[in-house]
Amino acid sequence: MLNFNLPPIKNSTGEPVWKVLIYDRFGQDIISPLLSVKELRDMGITLHLLLHSDRDPIPDVPAVYFVMPTEENIDRMCQDLRNQLYESYYLNFISAISRSKLEDIANAALGASAVTQVAKVFDQYLNFITLEDDMFVLCNQNKELISYRAINRPDITDTEMEAIMDTVVDSLFCFFVTLGAIPIIRCSRGTAAEMVAVKLDKKLRENLRDARNSLFTGDTLGAGQFSFQRPLLVLVDRNIDLATPLHHTWTYQALVHDVLDFHLNRVNLEESSGMENSPAGARPKKKNKKSYDLTPADKFWQKHKGSPFPEVAESVQQELESYRAQEDEVKRLKSIMGIEGEDEGAISMLSDNTAKLTSAVSSLPELLEKKRLIDLHTNVATAVLEHIKARKLDVYFEYEEKIMSKSTLDKSLLDMISDPDAGTPEDKMRLFLIYYINSVQAPSEADLEQYKKALTDAGCNLTPLNYIKQWKAFAKMASAPTSYGNATAKPLGLFSRVMNTGSQFVMEGVKNLVLKQQNLPVTRILDNLMEMKSNPETDDYRYFDPKMLRGSDSSVPRNKNPFQEAIVFVVGGGNYIEYQNLVDYIKGKQGKTCLIWLQ
Repeated sequence: MLNFNLPPIKNSTGEPVWKVLIYDRFGQDIISPLLSVKELRDMGITLHLLLHSDRDPIPDVPAVYFVMPTEENIDRMCQDLRNQLYESYYLNFISAISRSKLEDIANAALGASAVTQVAKVFDQYLNFITLEDDMFVLCNQNKELISYRAINRPDITDTEMEAIMDTVVDSLFCFFVTLGAIPIIRCSRGTAAEMVAVKLDKKLRENLRDARNSLFTGDTLGAGQFSFQRPLLVLVDRNIDLATPLHHTWTYQALVHDVLDFHLNRVNLEESSGMENSPAGARPKKKNKKSYDLTPADKFWQKHKGSPFPEVAESVQQELESYRAQEDEVKRLKSIMGIEGEDEGAISMLSDNTAKLTSAVSSLPELLEKKRLIDLHTNVATAVLEHIKARKLDVYFEYEEKIMSKSTLDKSLLDMISDPDAGTPEDKMRLFLIYYINSVQAPSEADLEQYKKALTDAGCNLTPLNYIKQWKAFAKMASAPTSYGNATAKPLGLFSRVMNTGSQFVMEGVKNLVLKQQNLPVTRILDNLMEMKSNPETDDYRYFDPKMLRGSDSSVPRNKNPFQEAIVFVVGGGNYIEYQNLVDYIKGKQGKTCLIWLQ
């Protein structure tokens, strides 16, 4: 797309064609996790601007537009044509544009005598955001419109529900067009996931029926056409497991998302302005805000994002020590090279060390990049550690693990809620909701009143509890609570290396907990459906095959072979705990792949 929808070829001088990129907020969110400013520049993008910002005319430069086909976006594009802002226009729409809106653009181009300047118009089918190689989200702008709350509001109208489902289906359809594969769909009955499945099946069918214009035939296909086996799409409803999203976490990526401001692979930190006291009456110093990108190119992040936090702290410390050793070596060689005079010893050292210094200097860029990543993760991990200590998140994590695995509790729940030093009101509410969701026998009214009083005294808002109470009664969850396995987090002894006095991370008072591997409900459902296992949990799941001429309502799969590829999509929002659990599950399955959705 950035190369005018042609394979990338540079002109004879080796320079790309210089151009302007115009996007709306949706387009910006799709591009920002994928391409850095430097990468955009390498592709010839000299300027990237928001569609609705004030833009000056640049008459001799082509413009690539990447926007949603909304009414106001189309109006603004027509205005650009009338104002003759650019030399030529390459219009790319994130979702398919309707015929009537296309006619509006054509009329504006005619009126502005700019028909020849509109070089290409494309439907890109890119209405989803790829955060990692195996994870995508539907949207960042207006995400509350398709959130769990939006879908499960008691006062939602049928038309609002239809609109939410259409938004979700449009994004999923774009995802499969990009993947170039038609999935086999499985979903639970009587849930929002079933509504998504029915609509997606219908949309895929309609596209396949028109063979001439199908997006799944001919040149438009991606890698999907070479795959002999079709992927499985597992649609699950958030209501099957509400405890996991509430659970306090212990892995690096999930903690960063839980306690810091982390969106679209970027974490925003407020840096404390140091401990020095300002003079009395002076204006308090402003806190510096810093942003860090946690991208797939960051090797440390890729390796440790799924690790328990104490391991991450130890690894940062090790990286720092190895960096210092390399840095000292460079300094030592530099000082040797700087020796002056006719000292024979110095001259003999020169020849030995020239080669060493050359290699040290050539590795400087790599060393600087290493230093940048160490600083980045030191700052991020320190910010996470401050939250863990201030809110006693290690204690919450361990306690919740025990509740979810039905282990014996070493401390009463009432004591945890009443402890003024442990956690924010939200932490206490999350803990109690996990206990309430997982209790086979609901607490008696007298006990519940006692808990409610303790929660109110701790400053909690009781609205979530009232919702979960109704949800539990409605879903008849008491008869079959979700099972989370029986493995709990095991505390290890105190940190061996991280407790060094010279360490960045003073982890005293923080438990060194090690995660035990167990499959969460979403992972178990995927395992049953991928491996074609018979299990009461998934035996009733509906089966859709959009390639079948006649869609039949069936939960009997025609395909009896285990699947090699799967896409998991949680209607109402997934989370990093489930993502990591699925990644760990797939690692154990040789040759299988899984794409995960999180919102």
